[in-house]
Amino acid sequence: MLGTAGSYLAFVTGNLTNLKVPAALTAMENARVKPGTEKGEVISTIAVATSSIVTTIVIALGVALLVPLTPILNNPAVKPAFDNILPSLFGGLAVVYVSKNWKISVAPLLFMVILFLLVPSLSGSVGVLVPVGALIAIGSARFLYKNGKL
Repeated sequence: MLGTAGSYLAFVTGNLTNLKVPAALTAMENARVKPGTEKGEVISTIAVATSSIVTTIVIALGVALLVPLTPILNNPAVKPAFDNILPSLFGGLAVVYVSKNWKISVAPLLFMVILFLLVPSLSGSVGVLVPVGALIAIGSARFLYKNGKL
């Protein structure tokens, strides 16, 4: 679909599912060329390269603007947002997996809810408890699979 050069660029730069493949498909659709053809390969390579360059520019701008924006980022009003970055990232990732098979998510969700209700002081150690939740999910998935529930 991406062609040889487009695949190489996409795998080297990463984020295929969310960025590179949609960019290549949209570019081929707009150019009215079919994947797998020579024209399709050229268009997809240009789209993947452009996507990679734009991503690099955005990251460079973020790094360059980090110092001037430090006073704003250290403002106490935005501190709660930065305190919840890790849970929100894992929440966004979890939605994909929970929507595919909700049965696996019940055990770790119940465990974490009960744990945080009983010991609220653990809310600061979410990063340590994520692997614990993952192990519980793996254990419950194995249990459900062995009992024919999955």
